[in-house]
Amino acid sequence: MTAPIVHTLAELRQMTRGWQRAGETIGVVPTMGALHDGHLSLVARAKEMSDRVIVTIFVNPKQFNNPEDLANYPRTEHEDARKLERFAVDAIYVPDGPQMYPDGFATTVSVDGLTNVLCGAHRAGHFDGVATVVTKLFTQTSADLAFFGEKDFQQLQVVRRLARDLDLGVEVVGCPTIREIDGLAMSSRNLLLSDKARSRAAALNDVMEEMAEALGQGKDIADLLPEAKGRLAAAGFGDIDYLEMRTKDTLRLIDRATEPARLFAAAYMAGVRLIDNIDVPVAD
Repeated sequence: MTAPIVHTLAELRQMTRGWQRAGETIGVVPTMGALHDGHLSLVARAKEMSDRVIVTIFVNPKQFNNPEDLANYPRTEHEDARKLERFAVDAIYVPDGPQMYPDGFATTVSVDGLTNVLCGAHRAGHFDGVATVVTKLFTQTSADLAFFGEKDFQQLQVVRRLARDLDLGVEVVGCPTIREIDGLAMSSRNLLLSDKARSRAAALNDVMEEMAEALGQGKDIADLLPEAKGRLAAAGFGDIDYLEMRTKDTLRLIDRATEPARLFAAAYMAGVRLIDNIDVPVAD
């Protein structure tokens, strides 16, 4: 079944008011399009937990600090709609820029603490853009539940915090990272890799898995980094923005896995910035 593609807030709210009057729960899956199996796993989870499901597609200019990156981001709205057919979602919300940020728009949502590390330290203003658009999408869709992948774990924690702090009444559901057969985390950015670069990119997950195992055995991350970075360089990775272990809840930097933690990485393959994170077992 082809879901209606909704472009205006007025049309969307006409739909959601009826659902709310009927006492139905609304689940939202916010995306920037170029849907892959990772996104679709979120849609499947939303269908399990919600009476009505809205998938949003909006390439948010406020979360890009590089104009070239924004211009190159894949835009595949009609293909995305076809991929969603088998899920029978109730609406695909595709607002344009003026619908989201009309003339005179002057409000920014900012989440302190969680946003000044990892991607936030390397992409100025990125998480302000994420927090602002997510807040708008939550209110526009009247969401009861919202579904985000753990692949963007920092983003997931930021969204959880803003939903709590602003009393938005939205339960933010984190869903496992979906990976390719070779371990590479699925991402719309993977489409920008050549075949050769794509095959080399799998080394990121290989290196991280071995690091996580060693960290779970009580190793200090400082002792593992030289070899790990050398292996990534040998695989063809260029600049590494970060390769760090941080606590799950507050994203505090730690050297040893003495509490629940994740290993985070952001590295460039053939000019494409790839991110990943994996769970680290607590060391005995």
